[in-house]
Amino acid sequence: MKKSALLIALLAVAVLNLVSCGGGVSITTPPSRLTERVLASQSASTPTAAGGLIIIDGELDTLGHGGISAGTSPGLMAISPQRSVLLAFDSVTDRVDVINTSKESLTGTIQLPGFTMSMVVPVPSAGYAAVPSAPLNGTSPGAVVVMNLTSGGVSATINVPNAQTVASNPSGTQILAFSNDSNAVTVVSPALINSGSPVTTTVTGFDRPVNAVFSTDGSIAYVLNCGAECEGTQASVQPLNMATLTPGTPVPVDGATIAFLNGTTLYVAGNSPTNSLCTGQTTAATTCGRLDIMDLNSMTVTGSAVITDGYHDRIDMSLGGQLFIGSMGCTDIGNVNNPQGEVRGCLSIFNTTNSSVVIPADNGDVTGLQSFSTRYAEYVAEGGNLRVYNTLTDTLLDTDYITTGTIVITGKIIDVKAIDFF
Repeated sequence: MKKSALLIALLAVAVLNLVSCGGGVSITTPPSRLTERVLASQSASTPTAAGGLIIIDGELDTLGHGGISAGTSPGLMAISPQRSVLLAFDSVTDRVDVINTSKESLTGTIQLPGFTMSMVVPVPSAGYAAVPSAPLNGTSPGAVVVMNLTSGGVSATINVPNAQTVASNPSGTQILAFSNDSNAVTVVSPALINSGSPVTTTVTGFDRPVNAVFSTDGSIAYVLNCGAECEGTQASVQPLNMATLTPGTPVPVDGATIAFLNGTTLYVAGNSPTNSLCTGQTTAATTCGRLDIMDLNSMTVTGSAVITDGYHDRIDMSLGGQLFIGSMGCTDIGNVNNPQGEVRGCLSIFNTTNSSVVIPADNGDVTGLQSFSTRYAEYVAEGGNLRVYNTLTDTLLDTDYITTGTIVITGKIIDVKAIDFF
């Protein structure tokens, strides 16, 4: 027994030496002591609820210890591909809080010149926000604001009138900006900032473009033309060659405001003014949205499904192939707190295996979605609540730790991001 105890002690000392001396073993424990963490942005709604970022145990679906201070009303969040840097936008102060996820701490704040609904963090050192009201001398309001996430502050304010949305290629070398009521896309080249050369290139030939999804290698951007839903002509998906900045032939779809790329299949959601019936669904809603399935090899639409209406701006694929589609401003039916009849909100779940659609019994805008790579679960911020869905059954999760499918948090939950790979 004494020899065993001595051996264990020696092994413990050896491991500690390896950690301290860089001997190949790396053990890092965050302050919350959780290894599978999720952050939820809590917009305070009561005098007793302070705004901030709530740390959640993404394995047990329970609240972690502590949280991260992030303004008075944090909402929209964006995270770097490495999950090392997270941005949280405070809608009260128009301030972006920069979070170091490993330390679970605020490392700085960056003041934006106005409200944003779209941010991207393609690399840990730089973030980009579309600010439609940004004042600029001698030109119309609107800009893409470049945030320096290393030293802090705004490193550039790039004139893009009425900029609403930004999207980045995988490497962060090209940023696309989309403006309201425009038929053009603005391409921003961050490497040319302060070089004396033009930083932006305007590409025309679109139909009210609102967003884009990049191919894995970044060579093609599949531009989403909102078309008739945004007072244009025809919704479509239009490829943009990012080397030559040449638009390709648009492929008509029912609606196109958000999309998800899975291999060579593009799932595109939106509304069609001419095809809005809720065919196949038993509902009191009089209008419905559409999800179109597009094969990128042939550039053809191979299927479609009826989903909830509203402006679709959230989409995510869960483990197992359940596609979660969220919108805002949809037709709410019934009352989830008093379910005497049909209850319907802004969330649709599309089964990519059999093309069936589930409309969960919940109300409100969907403002955040987060899937997991090792769990059949999806976090959904809907109507200010944080729901947890079992993606094998498309129902609210029921376990020993969460029996109502809701992680109870005081205040209004706006967005949700996983900050660990799991």
